[in-house]
Amino acid sequence: MADARPRTVTFRVRRFEPGRDERPRWEDHRVEVTPGMTVLDGLWKVKEQSAPSLAWRSSCRMGICGSCGMLIDGRPRLACNTQVAELGSEVVAVGPLPNFDIVKDLVPDLRPMFETHRDLRPYLLRDDTEEQDDPTREYWQSPHELEEYLQFSYCIKCGCCMAACPTVATDPHYAGPMPLAQAQRYDSDSRDAGFGERREVLSGGDGPWRCHFAGECSQVCPKGVDPAKAIQLMKRDLVFDLLRLRRRKPPAAVAEAPHGLPREGIPPAPPRTVPEG
Repeated sequence: MADARPRTVTFRVRRFEPGRDERPRWEDHRVEVTPGMTVLDGLWKVKEQSAPSLAWRSSCRMGICGSCGMLIDGRPRLACNTQVAELGSEVVAVGPLPNFDIVKDLVPDLRPMFETHRDLRPYLLRDDTEEQDDPTREYWQSPHELEEYLQFSYCIKCGCCMAACPTVATDPHYAGPMPLAQAQRYDSDSRDAGFGERREVLSGGDGPWRCHFAGECSQVCPKGVDPAKAIQLMKRDLVFDLLRLRRRKPPAAVAEAPHGLPREGIPPAPPRTVPEG
């Protein structure tokens, strides 16, 4: 039977405020840890007991929002998803995600990652803009076509993969595993027609060809997205496209309306919440 008694653990927290501190420093805080306590719970105790100015990001506490990505015992993790007992250490070292500038303490500046993500146009690109702006039905997609990109759609943009990537650490211009994996997510979507537009960005020296396939991004991903696989698939698609061997299919068409509407037992769709025009 597991020992349910509380024990005391040292939280070694990295503190740094640009413009105020000359260099980062480490602070030790003793925290009473109970079974099931996460690193995020421990940080709240540190803040309440001895370090009220300690800063970090967090929101959902459920491993969904990706806000609380941190370097915990030398590995990028989600603080809300990491139990102190699982670390098996009497000293828990907590620092900000590497490969990013620091806003304050445990808060990394993720703007470069999100700007690159935006530049790769992570959304469906199609010519039928009228249907997208005012949809009438859904686009048809088979279960097999869904599986082509489903794994990559689980990304929560936490930045852990970027923090673990050795190429990001040495090349600030490299797009990085998160933006590239999300570009591949849409390039693999049968409803999308934006491969050509994204190719103009991906074909440069800052795109997937800078990836050395270390695989650390996939090792640390808390959602099992496997960005390393996405980047290798992207390389394959770019080569096939260059050799004119990539199969070019038109994007999925709008599905036919179901027969027999309204269907028994299924309520009608709710009214629009956004006014037309």
